[in-house]
Amino acid sequence: MAIKNNNLMMAVVSILAAGFLLTSLASYFVSRKSLKAEITDRSLPLTSDNIYSEIERDLLAPVFISSLMAHDTFVRDWVLEGELNEAEITHYLSEIKRRYNTVTCFFVSEKTGNYYYAGGILKKVSPDESRDVWYYRVKNMTDDYEINIDPDLANKDTMTIFINYRVYDYEGHFIGATGVGLAVNLVKQLIGDYQEKYGRNIFFIDRKGNITLRGAAILNDQTSIHNVEGLRDYEAEILETPGKTYMYTRDHARYYLNTRYIKEFDWILLVEENETTSSLILVRTLIINMLFSLLITLVIFALIRVRIRSYQKKIELLASTDKLTGLHNRQAFDLLIAQAIKEKKCTPVDLSMLMVDLDHFKNINDNWGHLVGDSILTQAAGRLKDNLRDVDSVCRWGGEEFLLLLRDCTVEDAVQMAEKLRTAFEKTAFPVGDITIPLTISIGVTGIGTDETYETALARADVALYCAKTGGRNRVASNPCDDIQRT
Repeated sequence: MAIKNNNLMMAVVSILAAGFLLTSLASYFVSRKSLKAEITDRSLPLTSDNIYSEIERDLLAPVFISSLMAHDTFVRDWVLEGELNEAEITHYLSEIKRRYNTVTCFFVSEKTGNYYYAGGILKKVSPDESRDVWYYRVKNMTDDYEINIDPDLANKDTMTIFINYRVYDYEGHFIGATGVGLAVNLVKQLIGDYQEKYGRNIFFIDRKGNITLRGAAILNDQTSIHNVEGLRDYEAEILETPGKTYMYTRDHARYYLNTRYIKEFDWILLVEENETTSSLILVRTLIINMLFSLLITLVIFALIRVRIRSYQKKIELLASTDKLTGLHNRQAFDLLIAQAIKEKKCTPVDLSMLMVDLDHFKNINDNWGHLVGDSILTQAAGRLKDNLRDVDSVCRWGGEEFLLLLRDCTVEDAVQMAEKLRTAFEKTAFPVGDITIPLTISIGVTGIGTDETYETALARADVALYCAKTGGRNRVASNPCDDIQRT
């Protein structure tokens, strides 16, 4: 029975495990097959949009700050009034820097050439100074602003991203340039944060293909996409019509690229994804799914095992136990006696058998009803068990008859045990509800020989019980029938 149950459990668990495995593998291969479409059509463009949104929030803010400063009436009025109070513009630039947390904040006057910043006047710009080329470029350009990367004299020549904005008077005449700066290292760190967050390579190029900003360890020291394997094949298309997705190979790995034009910077955002990384994610997902499947299979196996064992115990209990009294039934007792006789042949030991009958039990059923009779049967079974040793066994043989097996017990000792049981019943009536019902028992006693069968011993016990009953009941009898005891 146990082997069949184990085979059943293993079959169920194997089917579940196979089902989970096939489902996980099917999901993996389907995902693997659709990986290209997933990257090019959904995940990569969506990531680019998210990154663009964050860049718009984090990097384009200085553009708006510079625009605010260029159109601020205070700046224009202060210049038109002759730049009389240096402290006023210094205080203004200091407040802008503090409020918007910029690295630097400046204004260069076309009239005086003074370069004002939060600390005062930094210098006078000159067309002959190479470091001031940017100002004259801004002065002569047609666009309202530009973005360039230069060392910042006010911050120990730290490489800085400057947003240089043209300033006009109320009649549209150029009167200077203003703007703010962001430290390149801080921006690179910001890009690195994007890369870590989204798991993609992120970098920027200008309209000539030059790499302006990149995260750490991206494209090594290349300065232009013209020199980057794979990217160079799409250089012209990327520069002319940004906004597409491309696929190429570099260093024996397949890459996908999504581009996005950032008008405010006049740069192109490039977001690159390594297919190997995505494949590893799929493999990791497969492994996680398989581990969860294994865990679920083990849990189901444990639950099935517990449930089957529970049902098995219930079935075994029903098969071997009398439902009313909780004692062994005849089938179980047959096995117990057969085993005891088998053991007796190997190790000689005295075995005795008692057959017990409840005297005039039919009258109880007739007078008080079967429910009362069932209660008496249950209590009688308990009283028999309470007066036996742990090594002894008792079963309900049928109706109001019980059969007892006494181990390591001679016939003489069995007779004494039977007399003890008879006395216990005679002295104490059985309570049922508000009444008590007296009850006596008759007992037939016999020994079990080494070479005899269970059936012959049972027949002798039955004869002995018959002798006890025909002798007047409430007594103990053993073979031969003339050996009768009573109080």
